[in-house]
Parts: sequence; C-alpha cells; structure tokens
Amino acid sequence: MLREFISVFDMFKIGVGPSSSHTLGPWRAALSFLQQLEQQQLQPQHIQIHLYGSLAKTGRGHGTDLAVMMGLLGEDPATCSTQLIPEKIQAIRQQKQLLLGGTMPIHFDPAHDILFHYQESLPFHPNGLAFEATSTDARFREVYYSVGGGFIVKEGASTAYVQTTTADIPFPIDTAADLLYWCQTTGLPISELVMENELAIRDEQQVKQGLAQIWQVMRDCIYKGCHTEGELPGILHVKRRAAELNRRLLHGLPDAGYDDWIKKIRQQATAFHDILDWVCCFALAVNEENAAFGRVVTAPTNGAAGVIPAVLHYLILFRQHDRPQDIAHFLLTASVIGGIFKKGATISAAMGGCQAEIGVSAAMAAAALTEALGGTQRQCLMAAEIAMEHHLGLTCDPVAGLVQIPCIERNTMGAVKAITAAQLALQSNPDQAKVSLDTVVKTMWETALDMNAKYKETAEGGLAVHIPLGLSEC
Repeated sequence: MLREFISVFDMFKIGVGPSSSHTLGPWRAALSFLQQLEQQQLQPQHIQIHLYGSLAKTGRGHGTDLAVMMGLLGEDPATCSTQLIPEKIQAIRQQKQLLLGGTMPIHFDPAHDILFHYQESLPFHPNGLAFEATSTDARFREVYYSVGGGFIVKEGASTAYVQTTTADIPFPIDTAADLLYWCQTTGLPISELVMENELAIRDEQQVKQGLAQIWQVMRDCIYKGCHTEGELPGILHVKRRAAELNRRLLHGLPDAGYDDWIKKIRQQATAFHDILDWVCCFALAVNEENAAFGRVVTAPTNGAAGVIPAVLHYLILFRQHDRPQDIAHFLLTASVIGGIFKKGATISAAMGGCQAEIGVSAAMAAAALTEALGGTQRQCLMAAEIAMEHHLGLTCDPVAGLVQIPCIERNTMGAVKAITAAQLALQSNPDQAKVSLDTVVKTMWETALDMNAKYKETAEGGLAVHIPLGLSEC
C-alpha cells in the first residue's frame, strides 16, 4: 500500500539560510511555479509575487524576496553558489529584468512586483504566497504555503505535501506509539527501523551516500562558521562570535584544515566547561552562517539548524562515535522524531512559535544521542519528550525580523538541553515516566493553537518590540 511518509531526506534538506519557512520554502515554491508554467506552456511577459501574513511581516529580514527571485531564476538552493546571490539580486534590481528559468528575459522590478501584504493572511497557514503570471492573452495564478522546514503545500494539490515521498513502506509511523510498536515487534533499534523504510525507495548505497552528504554540509558549515569573522547582515550590526570563541578556546593555535582542527580541539578540551564551550561554539557557527545566507541543512528548520550538528559533533569529538554508521544512525533516528512532531503538531514557528523549531530540534538530537550512547528505544523516546517538555511555550520573537536575536543563541541552548535530556534518559527507567512523547506532542500543538499570534514569527511581540534597532548585540 502506497503511503506518504517523511523521509530522512525530506526532513534534512540542503539549502540556503536564513529561514527554511521564509527562505527555502518560498524558493522551492518559485521553482514549483516554474514547473507549472512549463506544464501549462505559458510564456509570461510579467510576474508578480504576493507575500501574506508572516511572510510579509518578517519576509525582508528573512530574505523571502531574495528567495523567490532566486527560485524564478531556476537556481537550486542545494547547489547554487551562495557567494553569487547578492550579485544576481543586484543585477535584477538594476536592470529591472529577470531571466525566468535562467533563459527567458521578462520585465521584473522587485520594488513593484514583490508585494508585501502586512495586514492580510491566507486561510490555510500564516506563510502564504501567490505567484501571478500574465501574458497578452492569459493570466495564471498559483498559491503556495510554506509550512516549515522547507516543506511547501500548493493550494488545491491532491497531496498534502509537495515534494515529499510516497512508497510502500514496511513500517508506517505517525506517532511515537507507532514507532515503539514496530521497535518492539521487530526488535530493531530506531535507526535500523527507519533505514528499512528508506530502503523501500532507495538502495542502501544511495541512503548512505545521501546521509554522508548531509553530514558533509553540516560539518563544512561548522568549520566555516568557526573561521569567519565580521558582522552579520542587517540593521542590528550583530558581531559574529564563533570564530573569536574558537580562537580563544584553542589559545590562538592555527589549524591546517578540518582534520587538524578536530585534532587540536580534542587535545585542548578536557574539562566539562571546555566541552560545553565547544558545543556552544559549534551551534553559534552554524547559525551565524545561516544568518549570513550561507549553506546549511534544515534540521528540521534553518532557524534551528545548529542544534543537531552541534550535538552530532559532540558525539563525534567527545564521545568518540565517529564511524560513518554512527553518523548515519544519528541522522536516521533524529529524522523520525522530527516527522512525528511534523505530523502531530508543527515545525513552523509561524504556527507554533520557537518551540516548533528549537524545541523539535532538541528533541530530535536528544533521541539520536541517546541511541548512539546505548539507550533503549524507550529511553530514546523519553529523551525526546524531556527535551521538548522543557521548550514548551517558547515564543518566536525575532528582532527586526532577522534570524539573529534571539535565534542564534537559542541554538546553543537547544543543543545543551538535548545533551542533558539524553543523559537524564540514559540514567532513568522509562517505566517510571509520567509523560509520553505523544502526550508532549499533543501538548505542544495545543500550546501552539493557544499562543498569541504576535509570538509566532511576526516580530510584533516579545524581544522584537523591546530591543532598539541598530544596536550591537551585547
């Protein structure tokens, strides 16, 4: 029986920062719209993009306008040169022309053809956008919703998710109870169970290569972020901190590349506070790269992209689980936990606040770390529950609509909480737990529904209205 399921490669997408819902999702929507134009055999003379709700309110800070233009150019967010993005956008603005799909020139003035509807939301989701293409004898309009983690929904589509996976999988999993049932029935650890589902659509080598590529992008992002200084884009003038922290922790020692860097970290970091500093440094590095429109992996979102790489790096460096299969198992386990939250609640901050991003990423990392350190399947679920339980109600209040304050530091908190949750679960008996993972998923969703809209990625509440713009972070 064919089922739609969230593959590990749906949950972990390679893309460009700063936001999976406000950058990667609209970018993918624009690419989907290009495909629709081709299928309709339309050659438009003019295109307008309408941004609604949260996409309008924080779209400029999150680069939504840049993302839709890059998508209309036909650029792939997983492979395009991030260094060339500013140049391409500047060319469009100066020439007031866009090469649709990279080949067809049309008149396009971003100042007039990207419209921000600040006071209007579409009914299905706060992150709505519409593309309108017109020619001399036709008008074509498509509406999309960016529902978090780079997932998009096309209005009127027969399938709930665009570009997810449909297959006859052996172990359907919608809830934590489903996952536990299949683990108890088969005796398989969570990662191997998830692998069996992946093998329904890909051969083993493809899965392994894909997971290795995901980790490569995460690893490169950490290393680059730890070696890049300067100021992040935007009016807040936030100074990057990871490189300075990296230099201080290594006492100014230079490195000759990633492997040499890792060797030096292992030699220097021996005390608990050293390891804690490095975990924070890794998370800062990723999300500074994300805020600077760098290449990151949604995990499960861009705003929370630093948690899982930081915890996985902790596992590799300080717990000596550095084999390719260790990394693959970590990502497989993390992905299924993210899928449970997506199906039972949300991974969109515009729907659920930051509990849907940092909270979910911490739960994913906690479960994966628990399995890697020898925990049982029930301890893994317990770790995920602990991590989310202590993120419930976390609001999304980006200052100036940028993924900088408080988002970057929140990734350090999420990573540390994930490690703590794993340690607690490993030292606990799940039989004595009072709260199940499914209960906390349900509670998170109810909390999301009750949360005031100003705390859902609108920059209309919380820190966003109390921090003077233009000040440096302190």
